[in-house]
Parts: sequence; structure tokens; C-alpha cells
Amino acid sequence: QVQLVESGGGSVQSGGSLRLSCAASRSTYRTYCMGWFRQAPGKEREGVASIDTESTTRYAESVKGRFTISQDHAKRMLYLQMNSLKPEDTAMYYCAADSLCSYYVPAPETVPRFEYQGQGTLVTVSS
Repeated sequence: QVQLVESGGGSVQSGGSLRLSCAASRSTYRTYCMGWFRQAPGKEREGVASIDTESTTRYAESVKGRFTISQDHAKRMLYLQMNSLKPEDTAMYYCAADSLCSYYVPAPETVPRFEYQGQGTLVTVSS
């Protein structure tokens, strides 16, 4: 098992940037693939980005070119750099991990179904 704790959310104006962090309770190297998903009020969960143990990445079309997922195995950290934020990016953002995909990067839309999820961090983008 792995516990995940997100941080870094906050309020920002449209066009601004935020960096989300996710601390894992154990190493994810060669054990888990990781990802971020989000859920806006009244909407379904949406996979945002995914990354495998070798740091190959995939992104949802809605964030491609604006968001960057990365990880630091030595620090047991996962990150989501979010640039050019839009009001429609407002949501609770969750970090997630799955043990069945450490060596391939799954489609971002599968991230909400990953085995382990954190408690989330809120991102609010105002126009």
C-alpha cells in the first residue's frame, strides 16, 4: 500500500500558475505508475495526466501544453506544474497511484480508477 498527500492548491487568477505536489509514503519506483485527476463541482472525475516509472508521460487534451507532470523518485514526490490556468481548471485535484502499470503509462482517463488516491487539494481560478 501507499499513502498519498497532496499540497500546493490555492486561488489564482486566470493565466496564472500553480505547482501541485504529492508526497508518497513509500518509493514508487518500479512499483507504481502515478497520475493526477480532478473533479469540479457537479462534474465527473477527469483524468489529467499520467506518468510511468521511467517518467514517460501522457496528458488529457484539455491540459496538453499547459500542464506538466513530473516525479522525483529519491524524494518520493509527484508534481503537477500548471501554467496558463483557466477558470475551467477550477477543481479538487487528486494524486493517484496504481501497481498494475509501473512499466507503461496508462491513458489519463484511467487515472480516476487507480488503486490509491490522496485526499485532494483545491485549485480555484478566477477570471
